[in-house]
Amino acid sequence: MNARTTDDRWGPYPLVLAGAVLAVAAAVLVDVEWGGFALGAVIMLGAATRLAGGGRLAVRKKTTDAVTLAVLGAALMAGSLLLEYPWLMPR
Repeated sequence: MNARTTDDRWGPYPLVLAGAVLAVAAAVLVDVEWGGFALGAVIMLGAATRLAGGGRLAVRKKTTDAVTLAVLGAALMAGSLLLEYPWLMPR
């Protein structure tokens, strides 16, 4: 197996993993709400890169991964915003 095949298989996942680690570190060290928002944004970035063709997983389809990641990322971002700004919560 050459290096090119290995790079194609991993795609953008190492970049998304690094972003997730930084977002969790921000949540622990700086602010929980904005760290959670950053983690949601990184997950949404992972959804976009997966839909754009990143990585070659054979277990699931790209659409399934992208939709799942997008929904979870959006929920995490919305929850973080509601924790930071509770007046946004519908009554």
